[in-house]
Amino acid sequence: MAFHVLLRMAALAGLWACVPALAQEACPRPDALGVSRVLEVNPKGGLKLGLKSYPQTLALEKGEVVLTFDDGPLPATTGPILRALDDECVKATFFLVGRNAEANPTIVARERARGHTIGHHTFSHPFITMRGLGEAAAKADMDQGFAADDRAAFGQAGAAPRTPFFRYPGFADTPELNAWLARRDIAIFGADLWASDWVDMSPQKTMELLLSRLDQTGKGIILLHDTRPQTAKMLPELLRALKARGYRIVHLVPAKDDAPTPLAKAGPSWSSETEANIAKVWPKILAEKRRMAKGAAEISPPR
Repeated sequence: MAFHVLLRMAALAGLWACVPALAQEACPRPDALGVSRVLEVNPKGGLKLGLKSYPQTLALEKGEVVLTFDDGPLPATTGPILRALDDECVKATFFLVGRNAEANPTIVARERARGHTIGHHTFSHPFITMRGLGEAAAKADMDQGFAADDRAAFGQAGAAPRTPFFRYPGFADTPELNAWLARRDIAIFGADLWASDWVDMSPQKTMELLLSRLDQTGKGIILLHDTRPQTAKMLPELLRALKARGYRIVHLVPAKDDAPTPLAKAGPSWSSETEANIAKVWPKILAEKRRMAKGAAEISPPR
């Protein structure tokens, strides 16, 4: 029976908890990249990961990489990305934008059914980021995103996200929001390296840039975007290149118990590349925030 038919039957029957069993198929290609190991991540204790933003990351071995995708799902690009991952029997973590999940629940269900991990990336992904949005509005947007993602992935939303993994838009966190997430046992993900695929460039250039950075670090949590056409086009070749260069895929899942997550600390010369980047774009964010405030004032009724 076709996979999409099985998925539809499971959804209609309300058997969302059983859908991941469909992802336990043996890889049909012995030469595929595959998954070398599954790493359980314990989100408790205010866990923050990713050397671009924080002075610690997962304790990966040399040659191990974690694939993460932000901003989706979108049919035109997430679909080809899922096919490429399927072809190489690779699992990834998708940090969903809630409004995209709400608009494309079938794709989210497919991500989960294929064994990928569902993370969260706010509901609206505002340009001004959570830092520019303000604490109350940011919390509301994040909660709305948790609920939208869970309804798409699991058929219903609860008081807490089913997968306690979150990534800030632009990595722009705040101490207050970090503490709020920590109290809810939700892990915060940054990244160790990125392909800069938010910049318009060819698929070949995107892949070459990422591989050059990966060859320098030798391992890490990789940030990609499943909304970018160039990323969808280059991914099949990237996965083959990772295999050829001896890299191995590590798949992240929430921990089943309270065992600590294996972590590696940054070196003494570490600094936050994220904060340096935010400092460069913050004037644009403030300008957009002022523009939004002016627009709201103009449409407000007179008192």
